[in-house]
Amino acid sequence: MISFFLLLFILGVFLIFFMLIEAFLNQVIHQIISFPDFPAGFKDMRIFFISDIHRRKIHESIIDEVINKADFVIIGGDLLEKSVPLRRVEANLQMLKKLGPIYFVWGNNDYEVEESKLVNLFQKYDVKMLRNESVLFHAENGDVIALMGIDDISKESDSLDLALQNTNLADFKILISHNPSIITKMPEDNQISFIISGHTHGGQIRFLGISPYKKGGIYKQEKSVLLISNGYGTSMLPLRLGAKPETHLITIKRGNAI
Repeated sequence: MISFFLLLFILGVFLIFFMLIEAFLNQVIHQIISFPDFPAGFKDMRIFFISDIHRRKIHESIIDEVINKADFVIIGGDLLEKSVPLRRVEANLQMLKKLGPIYFVWGNNDYEVEESKLVNLFQKYDVKMLRNESVLFHAENGDVIALMGIDDISKESDSLDLALQNTNLADFKILISHNPSIITKMPEDNQISFIISGHTHGGQIRFLGISPYKKGGIYKQEKSVLLISNGYGTSMLPLRLGAKPETHLITIKRGNAI
């Protein structure tokens, strides 16, 4: 008869093996999000969003699924962490560049490497950093969408005021923040319709569905819609449970609110 402790050991090994497999899954979540204030001059806007890559290599199956379907790419921070070889980061940027122009916001782990080396890679692959700033998209009829990005909150480098500069005439505003806690800093009159973030990994390991962090998903926050991604990679241990890794192909369009 198998002893109780041996059974626990077997179950523990099985659980760790399952968590290891789950941590390296590859999936693209296709999401259509409608806003009544999305400007009519844009039929839609298609964004490929990936965050918290950390030590992972982006799998070709993700690129194959998204290629020719996105208008641009957003890296939502934590592209890497300490000791990740820059050649791996460069390979990931090469993969993402196949999908379209790339925009980047800084996450806490991105500061674990020498900043100039990362910036040099961004220049090589024409990656636009959104560091408390915005970029404007113009439709033929004059409608304007502002894509804003802020620096990492945990480093106290964020400035929403700077990111909002030059966006007064925008008809629709999208904010990219690595950390979803940006919502605690939002003024009541922010007029930011859509916020996209990562950082929490959806809790990464959720025993019995319990974690200090929300699972990735779409949440209504006052006047804004907040998307939190589970992220693609892991931190500390390459294990996940109940919070599968994910990337996102987001289509924003005009319509009734979610």
